Amino acid sequence: ARGYLGLPQLQAERFIDSPFVAGDRLYRSGDLVRYRADGCLEFLGRNDFQVKLRGLRVELGEIEARLASHSALREVVVLMRDERLVAYFTLRDAATAPGIEGLRGHLLAQVPEYMVPSAFVQLDSLPLSPNGKLDRKALPAPGQDAVLSRSFEAPQGEVETALAQIWAEVLKIERVGRHDHFFELGGHSLLAVSLVARMRQAGLNADARVLFSQPTLAELAARTVGHVQRLAIPATTIPTLNRKRRL
Repeated sequence: ARGYLGLPQLQAERFIDSPFVAGDRLYRSGDLVRYRADGCLEFLGRNDFQVKLRGLRVELGEIEARLASHSALREVVVLMRDERLVAYFTLRDAATAPGIEGLRGHLLAQVPEYMVPSAFVQLDSLPLSPNGKLDRKALPAPGQDAVLSRSFEAPQGEVETALAQIWAEVLKIERVGRHDHFFELGGHSLLAVSLVARMRQAGLNADARVLFSQPTLAELAARTVGHVQRLAIPATTIPTLNRKRRL
């Protein structure tokens, strides 16, 4: 890329003159790296809290500020784990936990949906490093209770059971009920493509558009064509060959 079309201010901020090659330019990525002894570059992190999510640049600090405006929250941290946004928060003294649906609604009123975390983890306190700073690496992975889940009802039938297993693997969660909503559990358009591909591998066919219009497990199962495919690998008929080679 040579620059940003129609965005001179952003171009001046991100593209700089190269100190190595006269007349060339470099892109200021915001990534922090260091040279290793073997000459390779080791990625250390970012010099800001900006991440790229599904092709869109997301400023984590903005999400944190919007979420922290909720009257019940005291501290808020947002980071990206496994290609999804996860919010960690602590409550103010004597405050009642607002619930995941309440926090999602609070953010949806202020930011686009792609900036709303798919998981919300309540902590008694945020982990700190020995020098008293936030230790982001010590933040726990979100569990099943961190995502918006409807009242659980076990999947019914072979198709729903197979879909529930595929959803759990794609979304990286432990349990999926027949009334759970794919996008409320952290799904997005890219994961939807992966889900449809996994379904086809299992012999279950559904148009990707169906998932967006019928996003619960039971609804998708009702619109799915096919049957659960169990692959049987036949014995090979290739004869055993002498693989000795002449040198």
